[in-house]
Amino acid sequence: MTKEEIKKTIVEAIYEIAPEHEGEEIPEKENLQESLEIDSYDFLNLLTALAEKLGVEVPEEDYGKVDTLEHMVDYFSNHMK
Repeated sequence: MTKEEIKKTIVEAIYEIAPEHEGEEIPEKENLQESLEIDSYDFLNLLTALAEKLGVEVPEEDYGKVDTLEHMVDYFSNHMK
Protein backbone atom coordinates (compact mmCIF):
# COMPACT_ATOMS: atom_id res chain seq x y z
CA MET A 1 0.00 0.00 0.00
CA THR A 2 1.42 3.40 -0.96
CA LYS A 3 1.60 6.38 1.38
CA GLU A 4 -1.10 8.07 -0.72
CA GLU A 5 -3.42 5.05 -0.25
CA ILE A 6 -2.69 5.02 3.48
CA LYS A 7 -3.47 8.73 3.68
CA LYS A 8 -6.76 8.22 1.80
CA THR A 9 -7.72 5.42 4.22
CA ILE A 10 -6.90 7.60 7.23
CA VAL A 11 -8.88 10.56 5.89
CA GLU A 12 -11.88 8.30 5.19
CA ALA A 13 -11.68 6.99 8.77
CA ILE A 14 -11.50 10.58 10.07
CA TYR A 15 -14.69 11.40 8.14
CA GLU A 16 -16.40 8.37 9.74
CA ILE A 17 -15.39 9.51 13.24
CA ALA A 18 -16.01 13.23 12.61
CA PRO A 19 -18.59 13.38 9.79
CA GLU A 20 -19.02 17.14 10.26
CA HIS A 21 -15.58 17.53 8.63
CA GLU A 22 -16.37 15.40 5.56
CA GLY A 23 -15.16 17.07 2.39
CA GLU A 24 -12.84 19.39 4.29
CA GLU A 25 -9.10 19.37 3.74
CA ILE A 26 -7.51 17.68 6.75
CA PRO A 27 -4.40 19.63 7.77
CA GLU A 28 -1.31 17.41 7.54
CA LYS A 29 0.90 19.06 10.13
CA GLU A 30 -1.61 20.13 12.78
CA ASN A 31 -2.59 18.12 15.83
CA LEU A 32 -5.68 16.16 14.75
CA GLN A 33 -7.48 16.34 18.08
CA GLU A 34 -7.07 20.11 18.21
CA SER A 35 -7.73 20.95 14.56
CA LEU A 36 -10.76 18.64 14.32
CA GLU A 37 -11.93 19.35 17.87
CA ILE A 38 -12.31 15.67 18.69
CA ASP A 39 -11.95 14.28 22.18
CA SER A 40 -9.68 11.45 23.27
CA TYR A 41 -12.54 8.94 22.97
CA ASP A 42 -13.04 9.82 19.28
CA PHE A 43 -9.27 9.72 18.74
CA LEU A 44 -9.18 6.22 20.23
CA ASN A 45 -12.10 5.21 17.97
CA LEU A 46 -10.10 6.53 15.01
CA LEU A 47 -7.07 4.43 15.96
CA THR A 48 -9.29 1.37 16.44
CA ALA A 49 -10.88 1.87 13.01
CA LEU A 50 -7.45 2.26 11.44
CA ALA A 51 -6.21 -0.91 13.14
CA GLU A 52 -9.09 -2.78 11.49
CA LYS A 53 -8.57 -1.16 8.07
CA LEU A 54 -4.76 -1.20 7.96
CA GLY A 55 -3.92 -4.12 10.23
CA VAL A 56 -1.65 -2.09 12.53
CA GLU A 57 -2.50 -1.46 16.16
CA VAL A 58 -1.00 1.62 17.76
CA PRO A 59 0.08 0.91 21.34
CA GLU A 60 -0.71 3.60 23.91
CA GLU A 61 2.96 4.56 24.24
CA ASP A 62 2.97 5.48 20.51
CA TYR A 63 -0.07 7.79 20.58
CA GLY A 64 2.25 10.81 20.48
CA LYS A 65 3.72 9.48 17.23
CA VAL A 66 0.33 9.65 15.46
CA ASP A 67 -0.82 13.12 16.51
CA THR A 68 -0.93 14.62 12.99
CA LEU A 69 -2.07 13.26 9.64
CA GLU A 70 1.51 13.35 8.38
CA HIS A 71 2.76 11.40 11.41
CA MET A 72 -0.06 8.86 11.04
CA VAL A 73 0.78 8.21 7.39
CA ASP A 74 4.45 7.72 8.28
CA TYR A 75 3.65 5.52 11.30
CA PHE A 76 1.30 3.19 9.45
CA SER A 77 3.57 3.10 6.40
CA ASN A 78 6.51 2.02 8.57
CA HIS A 79 4.53 -0.58 10.55
CA MET A 80 2.51 -2.31 7.83
CA LYS A 81 3.63 -5.80 6.87
